[in-house]
Amino acid sequence: MGRRLIEGVRITGCTVGPSVPMVGPVEDGGTIVLETAPGCWGPMITPELDGGHEITEPVAVQGATTGDAVAVKIRRITVTSKASASGTGVPVEGTRERKGGKTVRMCPGCQEEFPATVLQGIGENAIICSRCGCPAIPYRITSGYTVVLDQDQGVAVTVVGKAAEEIARRADAFAALPPTSRQHSILSLAVADLPGGILTRMRPFIGNLGTTPAMDISASANCGDFGQGLRDGGLTDEEFAQLTDGHLDADSVREGAILICPVKVDGAGIYAGDVHAMQGDGEIAGHTTDVSAQISLQVEVIKGLHIEGPLLLPPVEDLPFLARPFYPKQLQAGRELASKWGVTIEEALPIQVVGSGPDLNAATENGLERAAALLDMDVNEIKNRVTLSGAVEIGRAPGLVLVSLLAPMEQLRALGLEGLVREQYELPVG
Repeated sequence: MGRRLIEGVRITGCTVGPSVPMVGPVEDGGTIVLETAPGCWGPMITPELDGGHEITEPVAVQGATTGDAVAVKIRRITVTSKASASGTGVPVEGTRERKGGKTVRMCPGCQEEFPATVLQGIGENAIICSRCGCPAIPYRITSGYTVVLDQDQGVAVTVVGKAAEEIARRADAFAALPPTSRQHSILSLAVADLPGGILTRMRPFIGNLGTTPAMDISASANCGDFGQGLRDGGLTDEEFAQLTDGHLDADSVREGAILICPVKVDGAGIYAGDVHAMQGDGEIAGHTTDVSAQISLQVEVIKGLHIEGPLLLPPVEDLPFLARPFYPKQLQAGRELASKWGVTIEEALPIQVVGSGPDLNAATENGLERAAALLDMDVNEIKNRVTLSGAVEIGRAPGLVLVSLLAPMEQLRALGLEGLVREQYELPVG
């Protein structure tokens, strides 16, 4: 029997896939409450971890089977970290090796693979191999910053000098790492290359949220751009299609959004991680302000909705201007204009299709092709509709985009999506 509420889910590691046991199931319409750890830099500087994101155990959804979809409604995101750090970076020579299409981390001193490490002091030389005592950080920040956060007021500011060092000495507390997290906090490096006092806004979102792919992979590679590295190990097109594009880094996957995810294994296996405090479109530095967070998700099964990658219904203010729904006054003006020219207004509702690929051009083509398959249209018609009543926006460089358009209501109704879209944008029926 499914449960109405699933909570207390552990962080399981960096791998997603069929080999990771699911918890639950949660009822169709039920709620999942998760506590997530920071993604990216923390796992990246922790040699024993085999990926860039620590993610939660997957939660099974009752009634979800392969070929369905699950709508994940993001009800709440509460940042629990009091500080974050990030920046551009590069691998450290001698700490990584490609083996069979997989990156193996190793100690540069004793060559131990995925070595256990301890933290001794602060700074990039503080991560020490437990076996030989050699500094073993796998990546270093080339230009970084530390920010303190005030979620209540929605602001953050960079700090330097003694303030960054004080935070570094209490890194785990400022990061609010969950008990089952195994990462070293990036705050322990006390990075402060940017000037202090840079003020920015907080707008937290979930960077990695989705359903379990049909093959075991690192959660940070569950996407069509970073996942390209898997092809170095000989991954076929059919195997690559088993990914679910859970690693989106699109800043509109935030509180109030609905992410519609493909089901590629029975039970769906909802997982999450990599919450960001804020991010400009594109995540141009490659990384941003990763934080611990508590999130609440409500799930709804959409039977028979076969999609290759996610669809997104963001908050209305995140929709591109041309893709926003028409409300009664504009609809009436449109009907009057149409009637003068002997045509009838097409009833249409907004939808976003995620496209991914090795670069932004490939991601755009992928998004257009996914939209065409979803709506049973020619790709050229999709291109015209996106130009006339939508947009293509960058989620993340190198290759994640959001293709927005006003989609004919008849198609959305046939797909079982009309009610969900109307609910999201508070549109009356009829």
